[in-house]
Amino acid sequence: MLDAAPPAGPPAIAIGQDPSVASGTTTSGGGVADRYATALYAQAEETNALDQTVSEMESLGRLIDESADFRRLLSSPLIDVTQARTAATAVLEQQGFGKLVRDFVGVVANNRRLGSLRQIVGAFAALVAAKRGVVVAHVASAHKLTDVQREQLRARLIEAGYGSVNIQDSVEPGLLGGLVVRIGARLYDTSLKSRLQRLQYAMKGAA
Repeated sequence: MLDAAPPAGPPAIAIGQDPSVASGTTTSGGGVADRYATALYAQAEETNALDQTVSEMESLGRLIDESADFRRLLSSPLIDVTQARTAATAVLEQQGFGKLVRDFVGVVANNRRLGSLRQIVGAFAALVAAKRGVVVAHVASAHKLTDVQREQLRARLIEAGYGSVNIQDSVEPGLLGGLVVRIGARLYDTSLKSRLQRLQYAMKGAA
């Protein structure tokens, strides 16, 4: 259930209470996303469907990133809960997603959290990585990384001592060029936007 779990066992997934309500808080973002991710992980592990769920959640992240129509569905405040749940789960069924992930998205929709679904996907990936001892690198680039670029970056990060690395990339055209890489609390900013800003500051200091 997505309610706060009793000490005796992990939370199960059911159409019910929002985890933030169950825990006595009303926070949004990372905390809520983490609780949903934990509930999904526990259910997937309990039903021996973890590998499939991990794969499908990765596919869900790509679907959200690549489909503007699906993103609009998730974020629209004009669609009521029932319509949003029906439409979202229909898309997932059409795309071949299994029952566990479809039901999970239905829970998210019922609790009016579809706008946070991408954050939940990211939190789930981070949880899986932590369980498996994998470092997650959040990479933002002005243009979508090619497979070759992604592997080159992974190799550089491994050389830098990060061990096994899972790259989660996103496109931010405002960066103009280069990369912004965040690993835990560390931030590596080689974007053209950042370089131009540093140049502007240096020129102001020299004036």
